[in-house]
Amino acid sequence: MTVGICGLGLIGGSMAKAYKEAGHTVLAFDINEATLGYAALAGITDGQLDETNIPSCDLILVALYPEGAAEYLRRIAPMISRDAVVMDLCGTKKKICECGFALAKEYGFTYVGGHPMAGTQYSGIKYAKAGLFHNAPMVLIPPVYDDIALLDRIKKLLAPAGFGKFSVTTAEAHDRIIAFTSQLAHVVSNAYVKSPTAKEHRGFSAGSYKDLTRVAWLNEQMWSELFCENRDPLLFEIDHIIASLSEYRNALAANDKQALCNLLREGRIAKEEIDG
Repeated sequence: MTVGICGLGLIGGSMAKAYKEAGHTVLAFDINEATLGYAALAGITDGQLDETNIPSCDLILVALYPEGAAEYLRRIAPMISRDAVVMDLCGTKKKICECGFALAKEYGFTYVGGHPMAGTQYSGIKYAKAGLFHNAPMVLIPPVYDDIALLDRIKKLLAPAGFGKFSVTTAEAHDRIIAFTSQLAHVVSNAYVKSPTAKEHRGFSAGSYKDLTRVAWLNEQMWSELFCENRDPLLFEIDHIIASLSEYRNALAANDKQALCNLLREGRIAKEEIDG
């Protein structure tokens, strides 16, 4: 299989390593010439992805920010084989899927939105790992929700990445849920670590601090674009947590131990019901 990958950051680079280790031909493009050179020298890629070989790709993975991904898809769409599958790996789905589905309909290839639920706080190809996606969840946004044959085809194409579970949904549902499960967590972590007390944490912190601050170490360019792309669902989640935090603050300010106990109990029960 010939796989084309646009964008050799953490996600695209890890995909390249996974497919290369599985014995497939990997062609890649990145605007950073140094990144392309490193990938070639390290044996991660077999060549540069361009207009001469895009038609030969069986699978094309676009691992860019949403705006860049849409722009790239519009540019290469006329060159893509009708037998190929194209998948974006963006963190938001509504706008990129609207673009991808329209282009696929116009030019005859198959497009599926994808979001691998894996990563680290680091970015760049130097942190890429072939096993990054091993047993990780993968969210798929197909053009037709119940096309079993297409979903089976996608799973086989993605097999070298080693995903453990696939979820199938719509772009709108994806963006609504991801605002809570991922984006809000990054906002809260990033805001939490701005406390003036944070610089004094050494010697006083352990698992709780590490868990809550891990994703504060983020790529601000990427996340600001993702947040703005998904503004309304994320605003809903931010407003909800602000309201919840206000309840805790008000109970504490009033020295109302019972109210605090009730709020904490509600949170514990909610966690048990969700993940217990």
